[in-house]
Amino acid sequence: MAMAASKKVFEVFVSKVPWTVAAKEMKEYFGQFGAVKKCLLPFDKETGFHRGFCWIGFSTEEGLNNVLQKDPHMLEGVKLQVQRNRRPYGGQRSNRDVEYD
Repeated sequence: MAMAASKKVFEVFVSKVPWTVAAKEMKEYFGQFGAVKKCLLPFDKETGFHRGFCWIGFSTEEGLNNVLQKDPHMLEGVKLQVQRNRRPYGGQRSNRDVEYD
C-alpha cells in the first residue's frame, strides 16, 4: 500500500508523431518496453487530427529506462522524438502555457 503514495511519474513526451498513427498504435509500440498505463494523444477538434505529440506513462521505472535507452524510435518510417517528461500533464492548457525544459 505504501507504493501508491509514491508520486513518481514514469513518463515520456513524444513528438513528431506521424498523422497516420493513432493512440492504439502508440500504446502497442511503447508496450514492448514495459507496461503502458497511460497514453495521451491530444486531438485537435478542428482538424480531426492529433497534434503530433503524445504522453506515454509507464507503470515502472524499468519501462521508462528501456525507452530512454533506445534510439532512434521509428514508427511508420518516421523518427519519433522521445524525451523524459519531467512535469506531469495538467489537462488541456493552450500550447503557450506549456514549458519544455
